Amino acid sequence: MERIERQLMGKTSPAIIIILAPLPLYDSANHRPMKILTLLICLTLATLIPITAFSANSTCHSSSKDTICLADPTIFKDNGRYYLYGTGSSDGIWVYQSPDLKNWTGPVGKRNGHALLRGDSYGTKGFWAPQVFKRNGRYYMAYTADEHIAIAESDNPLGPFTQKVFKSVSGEGKQIDPYIFEDTDGSLYLYHVRLQNGNRIFVARLKNDLSDIEENAVKECISGQESWENTQNAKWPVTEGPTVMKHNNLYYLFYSANDFRNIDYAVGYATAKSPMGPWTKYPGNPILNRALIGQNGTGHGDFFTDNSGRLYYVFHTHHTNRMVGKRKTAIIKAAFSRKSPNTLIMDKNSFYFLESGRDSTR
Repeated sequence: MERIERQLMGKTSPAIIIILAPLPLYDSANHRPMKILTLLICLTLATLIPITAFSANSTCHSSSKDTICLADPTIFKDNGRYYLYGTGSSDGIWVYQSPDLKNWTGPVGKRNGHALLRGDSYGTKGFWAPQVFKRNGRYYMAYTADEHIAIAESDNPLGPFTQKVFKSVSGEGKQIDPYIFEDTDGSLYLYHVRLQNGNRIFVARLKNDLSDIEENAVKECISGQESWENTQNAKWPVTEGPTVMKHNNLYYLFYSANDFRNIDYAVGYATAKSPMGPWTKYPGNPILNRALIGQNGTGHGDFFTDNSGRLYYVFHTHHTNRMVGKRKTAIIKAAFSRKSPNTLIMDKNSFYFLESGRDSTR
């Protein structure tokens, strides 16, 4: 996401109450009268307490359920179990787990709910946009901190993800939103966003030991140039949140466009015959937006398959139609069409928010 670290506060305005006279009411619980003066003072004080859109944990509480609120989410499947990571904690990266994509528990990371905790690896603030993958029996997390990219490792998807030497990936300027893609020949590529006259998506060859990129093999992939990618005509166009798949020998680069606070934040994709490009944007973009599912701010997610091989996309939306944060975590089914070239289609009827602490309705 276009990372400007702010907390959007939704506050009520203080109320002014004129009390003409204290009138008796009856308190049935204690079998005694009470004064309306006391009641009105309590109501007045309640309106003075600010209500914030953000809190210290990653669930959105309501009277009936707890919706998980992780932005920039990713789901990693390992040994039949699903692990959900995302942006939400100022101290690192939380993780939730589920056996079936319906019943989620967490945060369950080994560092006070965190899979990655500040102090165990690079970064002091702004822990964003993680991606977890497995290679040679080890688990790796690529993530953003201090508006740079780092890669930590662990022996467990619950963490702790650590670095022996605290370091970020090489590159000039600010770099965010990492996604590591392993091609069928074993080559590794780091797709990421560089903040250069906008949020622009780049790709770099990654060394086989994941220690760093090959700085002589970096190319720009795409930037925000189409009307749907910049609906507010911003001077700083945004394309971000890359994720890459290979299907029928064609490479698909999925990305989100517009500022994440924009209601038109949406997902599109481009294709190429090589992981280094050049990339051609799909003319049917966007493939996921508020017109499709009726939620504002849809985007910045990742693809995964369930235990039956079905393809899903996990992503975030705005909290409500009026408030951006806390952004809510959702999944939707996806599938490639049979016509050539294969296009990817989101199943709008399969969309639902992820819930913690109780069974989901789907």
